[in-house]
Amino acid sequence: MSAIGALLGTVLLLFQIVLIARLVLDWVGVLAGGGGWASSARRVTHAVTEPLIAPVRRVLPPVRIGSVSIDLAFTAVFVGVLVLRWVVLSL
Repeated sequence: MSAIGALLGTVLLLFQIVLIARLVLDWVGVLAGGGGWASSARRVTHAVTEPLIAPVRRVLPPVRIGSVSIDLAFTAVFVGVLVLRWVVLSL
């Protein structure tokens, strides 16, 4: 694997970690009411991930099931990053 591939793989891994942190912090905000450090961390994770998720959300809007909304854009971006990282690391 080339140095560029290794660097790109590392960047994609860090983005995956930020996506997972966003998921956890969103659930913490829903279940615990948010506030304090969680609110600040949530703003940071949203600032990093939203530029990639927002365009996908325009194509894949959230699905409402009763009072629950499932964000398909987040799922699509997460799976896309997984696949892209797998492709980069297999080269």
